Amino acid sequence: MSARKGIVMDLTPKKKRELSLWVIVTVSVCALIFLAVQNLGTVAAALGWVFGLIRPLVLGFAMAIILNVPMGFIERKLLQNCGSSKLVKLCRPAAFILSLLFILGVIAGVVSLVIPELVNAFAIIAQGISDTIGTVSAMSVEELEQLPFGKTLLGIDWDAMLLSLQNWLKDQGGSIVNTAFGTISSLVDGVFEFFMALVFAIYILFSKDTLKSQGARLLRAWLPERAAEWLIHAFSVANVSFRNFISGQSLEAVILGVLCLVGMLILDLPYAPMVGALVGITALIPVVGAFIGAAVGAFMILTVSPVKALVFVVFLVLLQQIEGNLIYPKVMSSRVSLPGMWILAAVVVGSGIAGALGMLLGVPIASTAYVLIAEATAERESQRRAQPPQKNDPQPAASPVRAETPSKTQPDMKNQQK
Repeated sequence: MSARKGIVMDLTPKKKRELSLWVIVTVSVCALIFLAVQNLGTVAAALGWVFGLIRPLVLGFAMAIILNVPMGFIERKLLQNCGSSKLVKLCRPAAFILSLLFILGVIAGVVSLVIPELVNAFAIIAQGISDTIGTVSAMSVEELEQLPFGKTLLGIDWDAMLLSLQNWLKDQGGSIVNTAFGTISSLVDGVFEFFMALVFAIYILFSKDTLKSQGARLLRAWLPERAAEWLIHAFSVANVSFRNFISGQSLEAVILGVLCLVGMLILDLPYAPMVGALVGITALIPVVGAFIGAAVGAFMILTVSPVKALVFVVFLVLLQQIEGNLIYPKVMSSRVSLPGMWILAAVVVGSGIAGALGMLLGVPIASTAYVLIAEATAERESQRRAQPPQKNDPQPAASPVRAETPSKTQPDMKNQQK
């Protein structure tokens, strides 16, 4: 009873208000979670609507993170050579322009290598189909019957097939026009959204120091001191992890493109420079990028030799396996603070949870968590080592220094002997 009275007496009005607020917030959060679980469809629709509103901002934030990697490197190099304050103010705009030109130059270089060759491949295929149709139309009935599928071709009513195709095009003309207008409208909306995101990214990059200080002030003002400092440190670790991940992903794409180029030259496959550059640039796209590079490269080589196209597909599959299981973990472990085993686990788990987006974000998120857990573990161990031994713990043996030190009772003993 006395202990209960002591606890009740310790609850000052301020503590009672804090406790009541904590209980109300906890009950409200639990109720909201329960309602959200009971209405998952409505919650998902609402989240989709909200994401549609802020999608340009999210895209701009992602573009800012990507552009900040070369921009930060160029900015640091320029600041080392800037002597006067007037030049320092120009370092950030110059770094942004140079980084944007670098990325656009890489994209333009790959497009200039791929698009002309791709157009030529389509022209070769179209010419081959035209020649084949002309050859078949000029053949007699006896010559057509000697072909492997000659009897099947002779049994097809080509006039009726052409008439049915014309009727289908007439019936579906309205829907085709509507689809075309919808595609054009979506393309215009996509271009507008891209430029809005680019403008937002520019604002973020040019005022990143101000945004950083304002975010820190908000956290310190509205959260407990320990939680605010931990969140600021966690955001700093995540920033470093994402920056190192983007640089490591770019390095891995360059390595993959160079290996593909060298392998195609050794195997004497055509279009080696173009396909190597395409495979390297599409490697930046998780999951889908490998299929895009393989499909376009195989299509290009197919116009020259079907056998070489098959050899290319087998070679690229083997190269992707070697790169995904050996090269990628090694490159990323040197960039992010995460061992190769956990990098592979993060890629597998991330792709299983959120597909391509989870595969892209799995490694930097896992790296951030790994660093924070390692720091917390080290701090916990140091605190335990610094704690004094408990009463139930066995007392350590007396040291020689304490044995040599005269005790306080020795003078009394001498006086008694006297």
